[in-house]
Amino acid sequence: MSDPLFSRVVIFGLGLVGSSLARVIKQEGLAETLIGVDASADVRQQAEGLKFCDAIEADPAKAVEGADLVVLATPVGAMGAAAAAIGSHLAEDAILTDVGSVKEGVIEAVGPHVPAGVHFIPGHPIAGTEQSGPGAGFAALFHGRWCILTPQAGTDEAALQKLTQFWNRCGSQVEIMEVKHHDLVLAITSHVPHLIAYNIVGTAADMEGVTQQEVIKYSAGGFRDFTRIAASDPTMWRDVFLANKDAVLEMLGRFSEDLTALQRAIRWGDGEALFDLFTRTRDIRRGIVEAGQETGEPDFGRRHQDD
Repeated sequence: MSDPLFSRVVIFGLGLVGSSLARVIKQEGLAETLIGVDASADVRQQAEGLKFCDAIEADPAKAVEGADLVVLATPVGAMGAAAAAIGSHLAEDAILTDVGSVKEGVIEAVGPHVPAGVHFIPGHPIAGTEQSGPGAGFAALFHGRWCILTPQAGTDEAALQKLTQFWNRCGSQVEIMEVKHHDLVLAITSHVPHLIAYNIVGTAADMEGVTQQEVIKYSAGGFRDFTRIAASDPTMWRDVFLANKDAVLEMLGRFSEDLTALQRAIRWGDGEALFDLFTRTRDIRRGIVEAGQETGEPDFGRRHQDD
């Protein structure tokens, strides 16, 4: 275990990402003292029982006293209120960051509450599961994943390097990206796929002539994996779509145009167009596996018992 990077780290929001971050901080010895904060009394009670923090605080202002790293891991819609509650209590030279999958909306909500002398460096670890809550976290969540940092003009270079080192020691590779570009990239790689999953599962559930029991009983692999995505935290994803609506709507427009072209190919029996599309998409899948972002094992790596 290496020397701590920070004296006092505070994590706001103890769901999947926040509790996973707490676990890896403890495992790797990245902080001398680790404090967890959550607005939910039930979550605080669960976190106390799981003991992945040194202390759990209900008072945000008290929690950040003397902290040199503060991480906002709440749903993005709650980050502005969290920043307002702690802004005037943040220590000079502290680093304030977040883990939200939208950056422009978070900067607009959090930025006005950050006092001079505090280094606000927005971030986004590209890691997660469909599970939620403090019991869902695990220290290896960030291992081998990317963490995108979106520093603004004038960001202190030493603070940026220290936060980069922090994420490296959590197991992530760090990429620096411009804010709007981040939101556009995540709209197509994460946000729109989630929206499609929510929609197709909802459509199946609402179909007349097909019972919900049949949808459950006869789910093929494709639909089953849509349900996995659609099981993600509803509060978090509601906030994501509202915060990143411009980029999501832009990507949905492009998706709708491509879907219309696909409908046309099916209607007119254009097998060549279908084959070409399916070949290109298969290559993308192979590229993701080769990049180490997914397992190449059949059926998404699930283990099957022999009959």
